[in-house]
Amino acid sequence: MKQMHWLILILVGWTLSFAGGYAISANTGSEPGYFTAVEAAGYGGGAEEKIEGLTDEVQDYYKSLQDVDE
Repeated sequence: MKQMHWLILILVGWTLSFAGGYAISANTGSEPGYFTAVEAAGYGGGAEEKIEGLTDEVQDYYKSLQDVDE
């Protein structure tokens, strides 16, 4: 019987933790598309002419890195 109490306590705790985490993550305030925005010339970042959020100096630096022959 004592094991059953622990099992119920663990299941209730896990359920409340999951529900609380889910509720918090739904209200973080991150806007749609935030994680898909290119902030640096990383994976797939070279396809755009002007990368939003980077200065012209930093973009010129990234372009100079691409032009170097290995």
